[in-house]
Amino acid sequence: MNALIDKFLPDYDVDERHETFIAAAPTRVYECVRALDVGRMPFTAALLALRGIPHLLTGAVRPSLRMTLDDLVHLGFVVLADDPPRELVLGVAGRFWRPTSGVVRISPSDFGRFAEPGHVRAAWNFRIESEHGGSRLRTETRVECIDDAARRRFRLYWTVIGPFSGLIRRDMLRAIRRDAEATALRE
Repeated sequence: MNALIDKFLPDYDVDERHETFIAAAPTRVYECVRALDVGRMPFTAALLALRGIPHLLTGAVRPSLRMTLDDLVHLGFVVLADDPPRELVLGVAGRFWRPTSGVVRISPSDFGRFAEPGHVRAAWNFRIESEHGGSRLRTETRVECIDDAARRRFRLYWTVIGPFSGLIRRDMLRAIRRDAEATALRE
């Protein structure tokens, strides 16, 4: 089965993948992906709060105890594809190594054409497949560097941030699994 993320970012410089089995139907898993609030996840919330300090200092972002996928869209991510309960794909462009992330506001239709020198494009998905006894939830993050200057800067940034990105993704998968399995038991 082809992933929708392939349509939006088939070529990339960095790729990070994580997955988990969830003892719940794909529709329930999808609902939990959409309802995920990383503000309820202490470790991830702390990491994102650290990352957000420059935004708070500039007044660009107000402090919040919530951080849902809808909040990410408000901060500059765009929904590239939404095929419930199969896959959700988000995209973002910017200079992520800058203290305030350097996110560039683009529309979903402009994502594929975005090629501003010194920037990167990133696509991030949640993909759900039915399996015996439940579902397989996968998440993949792909980053394409527009030019060599962006590639050098992003690789330095990713050397430091990459491991934390992986921890955040795994924390999200655990939270989604916990929420989906808890409600599946009640059904």
